[in-house]
Amino acid sequence: MAYVITDQCTKDEKCVEVCPVDCIHPRKDEPRFEEVAQLFVNPVDCIDCGACVPVCEASAVFALDDVPEEAKAAIEANALYYA
Repeated sequence: MAYVITDQCTKDEKCVEVCPVDCIHPRKDEPRFEEVAQLFVNPVDCIDCGACVPVCEASAVFALDDVPEEAKAAIEANALYYA
């Protein structure tokens, strides 16, 4: 099970700083940072550690099975970012 970032994301990069496998993008130093509204978790590279959840002040990160019904589109959005 991977983690998913929803559209409540504020792009503060606190999750990026704690991710042990660098699976959350784009970072501020990457070209697409300015053009996207949120950050995304790579569902293939995510190791399900959950380190991103407690640091997200916007409460925008969920375990795949816990994504609220109204935010289910974020599951596909996260995967498509890496497609």
